[in-house]
Amino acid sequence: MLINKKKQIFLLSMLSTLLVACNDDNDHSNVDQPVEAKPLELNILHINDHHSHLDEESIKFKTNVGTGEEEFSVTSGGFARVASLINQLAAEKKNAFKIHAGDAITGDLYYNLTDGKADADAMNTVCFDTFTPGNHEFDSKDDGLKKFIGFLDQGTCKEKTRVLTANVSFGASSPLYKTNRILKSQVFEKEGVKFAVIGLTVAKKTKNSSQPNADTLFADEIETAQKEINQYKAQGIKNIILQTHVGYDLDQQLAKSLTDVDVIIGGDSHTLLGPDGLKKYGMTPEGAYPTQLRNKDGQLVCVAQAWQYSYIVGDLNVKFDKNGNLESCNGTPHVLIGNNFTRTAKDAKAVTETEKQAILAQFKADNAPFTVVTPLQKTLDVLKPYQEQKKSFAQKIVGQATDNLCSRRVPGTQRDVNRSTLGDVCNKNTHVDQHGGDIQQIIAEAFLQQGKTFFGADISFQNGGGVREDVALGDVTVGKIYNVLPFKNTLLRLDLSGAEVKATLEDAIDGVIAQNNTGSYPYTGGLRWNVDFTKDKGQRLSQIQVRNASGQYENLDLNKTYKVITIDFLANGGDYYTTLKTITGERRLDVGLDYAEAFLKYAQALAGQEGQKKINKLATTEYSTQLFIDKAK
Repeated sequence: MLINKKKQIFLLSMLSTLLVACNDDNDHSNVDQPVEAKPLELNILHINDHHSHLDEESIKFKTNVGTGEEEFSVTSGGFARVASLINQLAAEKKNAFKIHAGDAITGDLYYNLTDGKADADAMNTVCFDTFTPGNHEFDSKDDGLKKFIGFLDQGTCKEKTRVLTANVSFGASSPLYKTNRILKSQVFEKEGVKFAVIGLTVAKKTKNSSQPNADTLFADEIETAQKEINQYKAQGIKNIILQTHVGYDLDQQLAKSLTDVDVIIGGDSHTLLGPDGLKKYGMTPEGAYPTQLRNKDGQLVCVAQAWQYSYIVGDLNVKFDKNGNLESCNGTPHVLIGNNFTRTAKDAKAVTETEKQAILAQFKADNAPFTVVTPLQKTLDVLKPYQEQKKSFAQKIVGQATDNLCSRRVPGTQRDVNRSTLGDVCNKNTHVDQHGGDIQQIIAEAFLQQGKTFFGADISFQNGGGVREDVALGDVTVGKIYNVLPFKNTLLRLDLSGAEVKATLEDAIDGVIAQNNTGSYPYTGGLRWNVDFTKDKGQRLSQIQVRNASGQYENLDLNKTYKVITIDFLANGGDYYTTLKTITGERRLDVGLDYAEAFLKYAQALAGQEGQKKINKLATTEYSTQLFIDKAK
């Protein structure tokens, strides 16, 4: 039977549409209807980088309620507050859309004990519309991501959370190979108007600083984003949102480099965006919320991120005109707090209701977006059994920090200076600026001491980004140790020449400078140096010295063999430690010790010295970085 020419053309047109709709695992199945030219208003509710921080914490601040400046404390954060506020705002606001921009897991004992199930169960009390995997979703290889998505799918949400990342291609060895559970992007519709959400996962950092399967590949973020945008624009989808886990710096590059992008909701860099009024309360925003830029077309783009650790819910209102151009964006980064204000001074009087109202009025007057939120009972109930499991394991006290042990990835004042959970006491600490993180240095020393016990180690290596939290003055528990070192790393022995030791340091520092990967910065036990970031690779280090058996420092011998202890992640070339990956065969030995356990053993050994249970800062002479010369990014 012959088909006339008009029918042939019609059938070819329909086939072409279907092929485009099925391209590369994208879900474009709802874009085959005509797109109506109408304005669109969205209210985007978003979080990122909660890192298994599901419990509430507390913050301290100073203010005056009529009797002079005093210090107060109030509970803050917690996923039950996140869920409570998002659900409340979603019910109140027009066209609400709920986004999680990645790194849901790794960072607290909830993850160590449940492999992410506690996080997934908590997220399912929100029922996010979309989720983009961050680099830490790959910490336990692709199977860990698959397991986490499986936990998400066990929830009671009416629709599964869409998992989106456009620049990840899963290899044949991956359990996610040729599955449709992770899409590149997705089209949604509100009031008859379609909009596209495109996911992006940070490429180099995930490939080099996490543990995806070897044949799982990560494409360039900017090229991938433009390709996806072009595809949607060709189909008449004009309202474009990028949901990224690539960091604030790259988000801004994306905004300026791409055509037709409108909104970017990001994560990864733990960036606090908000008004300057927060500075009065020990928080230092790195930009405005939202950050307003212009794309390659000269049109408005709005960039937003919601800091870290269940501390903030981003509340962003965006308005598109009928042609898909962004007309306006504004919003609030709600800093989540309770209403249980207390004075921190010993034997101080209780805070009255009048004083509470005065504190809240002062927040408002200072344009500091603290929002009082009652935790959602449903989330608290979901987390209760996990909480009991965590408490029983974590409550044992193993020592006492005699000072705040600040976390800092890179010394200086140019990079990553706002990550400390202790605020400006660490973020603006002169000693930390000069020599780096206290807790990173202690952990490097802990690894060295365990290496000495096992095989007479000379040197240890630890990357600054592998240490996840500060340790505050006071009791140090098992739980805190596992929060500080939350990954599933083990220790290895490597035999390196002095020349290879120096090359490893140069590799790590080049990762910071050339790749903008602050987590690469090296901390070592038994090794110290001067570093100059203004020089070229190979010339940045000087005065490299090794601590000998007598505790004295002597120059690194480039021809001598040193016994080095480090984590398997770095030994396998992670975080740009490429020289370590070349150490194979008899020069490599698996010690078989969990790295967090090594820190625990170190703390327990301190507790046994003359009955003391003190964890002190190391002497400045023992810090790896003796002299630091910085340069602007």
